[in-house]
Amino acid sequence: MSKESGASLLELMAVVFIVAILAMSSMPLLQGQLAVREIETIARRFIGHAQFARQQALYLGQSVQMTPQEGNNWDSGWSVISAGNKSEISKHWLAQGAIDPIYFKDGGKQFSDPHSSKKGIRFNGAGAAKTGSGGFVANRLILGHRLKPELERHLILSSGGRWRICDPRVDNKGCR
Repeated sequence: MSKESGASLLELMAVVFIVAILAMSSMPLLQGQLAVREIETIARRFIGHAQFARQQALYLGQSVQMTPQEGNNWDSGWSVISAGNKSEISKHWLAQGAIDPIYFKDGGKQFSDPHSSKKGIRFNGAGAAKTGSGGFVANRLILGHRLKPELERHLILSSGGRWRICDPRVDNKGCR
């Protein structure tokens, strides 16, 4: 008589059941990590485009602006455009499309010109962030995630022109 070795169907089903339970219990953690990665990616992309706009303003010696794609809503994406003189045609360099499921809290009301309420960041030829009427801009935008409402990142532009990303859950003092 020969003895067969191997797993029975019942043993195989038990192993599959245990693996399924482990996978189900780790899904919320995985989704949270994906949300963090999405919001960090958009934050870094926004800051990278703003730094590019500032560098182009310094290089060209003329105003370069970063404005929302559609109307006055940063959630629709943004563009980096040279403002150009009246005799020059403005040049469109970079654009970012809609960023769903990431959104700007309060519609991204920051970086609005107080006189026209038009949103955007204009870097003059010296690289300083200014409003359309010439006032200096030092402000923040707050990014949120639709699937994880407790998750947010603050994009802060200091008066010296430096950007930083702040997590208010970790950096309570640093986000002020």
